[in-house]
Amino acid sequence: MQSTLVDVNAVAGGGKGTNPKTTLYVGGLEENVNEAILHSAFIPFGDIKDVNIPLDHATGKHRGFGFIEYEAKDDAADAIDNMHNAELYGRVLRTNYAQPMKIKGGDKGFSHQAVWADADDWYERAEAEQELEKLEDDKRLKEQKAVSDKYTPKDPMQEMEEAILA
Repeated sequence: MQSTLVDVNAVAGGGKGTNPKTTLYVGGLEENVNEAILHSAFIPFGDIKDVNIPLDHATGKHRGFGFIEYEAKDDAADAIDNMHNAELYGRVLRTNYAQPMKIKGGDKGFSHQAVWADADDWYERAEAEQELEKLEDDKRLKEQKAVSDKYTPKDPMQEMEEAILA
């Protein structure tokens, strides 16, 4: 059994839980491993807040990985130090900090979002961008007209008409 040391400060912390450095990803789980077994294997390293093993809805079995959330970051770091490349039920575990959920598409991930879920936000951003471009174009046209009026000589007949009307 091989143990690998992980520099907690060097790892770009992720995490599915509330604190990015307290939630661990545990991969390589054997088919018979359940949340209670995973909890028992990781409890020696500190107080565990939550254990989660996602299930495949088609088969009803887990997908070979799980998440463990510790109360403290130091406990999570100890668990990685001791359980990465450790063996559980004949399988070698991969234990690392879990990736943040926001990378995978929000609170529940892309698979739980309707395709059109962010269409309203996109439409509002597009409208705002168009309005901003229109304002910038109007400003640019006014500046060009001011410069153009300044350097364009006026027609003498037009000046006489303006003087008569005024």
